[in-house]
Amino acid sequence: MLTCFRLIKFFCLTLILLSTISNAKNLDQSVVEIADDIYSFSTNGEYISMFVITNNSVLVFETMNSHHAKAMVSKIKQITKKPIKFAFHSHNHWDHSSGGKVFLDEGASTVAHAEAAAWMKANPYKDMVAPTKIWSGNLKKFDLGGVQVELHYFGMNHGLGMTVFYLPQSKIAYIADIVTPKRIIFTVAPDFNLREWERSLTEVLKLDFDQAVYSHNEHKKPLHQGNKADVQSQLEYLRDLRFAFYAELKKGTNPILIPGIIKLPKYENWVGYNDWLAMNVWRVLTDEFMGPFPWRPETK
Repeated sequence: MLTCFRLIKFFCLTLILLSTISNAKNLDQSVVEIADDIYSFSTNGEYISMFVITNNSVLVFETMNSHHAKAMVSKIKQITKKPIKFAFHSHNHWDHSSGGKVFLDEGASTVAHAEAAAWMKANPYKDMVAPTKIWSGNLKKFDLGGVQVELHYFGMNHGLGMTVFYLPQSKIAYIADIVTPKRIIFTVAPDFNLREWERSLTEVLKLDFDQAVYSHNEHKKPLHQGNKADVQSQLEYLRDLRFAFYAELKKGTNPILIPGIIKLPKYENWVGYNDWLAMNVWRVLTDEFMGPFPWRPETK
């Protein structure tokens, strides 16, 4: 019971810290041109967005929150006089889908998948407004000012309506939350479906991209650079985590003891390894106990 209380306390304190960082008014801002007319933008190295300058407008991927959004708009206006036309939300979580009003005030439309939009309407938050344009299904294509944009929904994996954005002409993807380079899963993997997450990553790997901008990138320098190898590494971690769990189970180890036993040296240099690995294992354990899958030793 005490261990459970400590985990809950740690989780709550972590969320408070992240909220404080993301809403800080004195933001450490950086903008990097990663390809012709395509930029990544970050505040405090915590949250990273992307914006694209087309023939006649600007497209923004991920609004985050009002402080981040206002800082990004300011940077955009330093680079171009073209108007911001669309601001795309990746999913429903308030720390990614807030700040939309900043772009509405600029005359832009905000866009989200129907599942994310329904949640946003049902769960109002002081810094979040409902999207003005809603799409549904698994794929939506736009041709905006000569720039092709694909919106991919791969099903349940994290949050609601999780969308991966893909620019086929430049072979660049914007991916939120389902890949964070060289970081193990955040604490107890809140609002993730682990097996669907794995499946979704295999679908992401089918996209033909060379570069990726990730909404969080705590390890790589510079923070704004990523590639398809990061997706593969994330997938391998998820598979290795489950395989290690089932390997211990096959030995006859008491499941309750497994989180304290498993070590994955391959990932010991990843962010969060010492603090979160046991919690990651607990999540696998609870998923497998409560999910539809039979208890059986697994192979990769």
